[in-house]
Amino acid sequence: MSVLQRAAAKLTWTLEVVGRRDDGYHLLRSEMVSLALADDIVIDENGSGCVFVDGAAAPVAHLIDPVDNLVTKALDLVGRSAGVVVTKRIPVGGGLGGGSSDAAAILRWAGVLDADVAVTLGGDVPFCLRGGRALVEGVGERITRWPDLSRQVTLILPDFGVSTPACYRMFDDMWAGGWRPRGRNHLFEPALQVEPRLARARDFIEDLTGRPVELCGSGSTMFIEGVLPGDREWDVQGPDGSIHILGTETSPAVGA
Repeated sequence: MSVLQRAAAKLTWTLEVVGRRDDGYHLLRSEMVSLALADDIVIDENGSGCVFVDGAAAPVAHLIDPVDNLVTKALDLVGRSAGVVVTKRIPVGGGLGGGSSDAAAILRWAGVLDADVAVTLGGDVPFCLRGGRALVEGVGERITRWPDLSRQVTLILPDFGVSTPACYRMFDDMWAGGWRPRGRNHLFEPALQVEPRLARARDFIEDLTGRPVELCGSGSTMFIEGVLPGDREWDVQGPDGSIHILGTETSPAVGA
């Protein structure tokens, strides 16, 4: 028997770093929302193995290890075996929680909905279990559900990633030097220091659109509130390579 699960992308609408635990993990306060952009996951209870296939214009499936990935880790966590085919539409490594949402889909299928279990797979997985819109605190395990809001967004997807650990290290270094974060995402300025191409892409898109650009999590995905006029999905040549532009919208929680 096969089951289809939808794994929605996650957009970090705001991100505040509010502290750090003794073990080095940073404590966050974030508003997260789900997007209509989603992976499709077919789970065959009688099968085995995990396969990733491309479901978008830009190929991404080859970037994922077919053995060492969050889907197989989620199966191991719940002690289940299945054949899984993941049709990838969420870009890999861009901060949209594609791997976390895929893992959350496996947990939902297995009936495991405990945030304390989910967070062992990653800080975004507890939110992705249900999605929608929520205040997310701690290291991702504390979820306060908020009413869904219908929002349109334009995603800005450079063809490079940004290292999340490097962003947090830069945040700590900048903080130690007297810098204090501003704006809705406390990791934006550290991310720009870690990856200069991100700064050039931001400036390019702001000049192109005349609209302010925000960062999703630690990047490299950025976003603009609202949908730009013209095509819903297109590519533009930026200063350091191709930039994919994708208009989408928020989506409700699972079961809403």
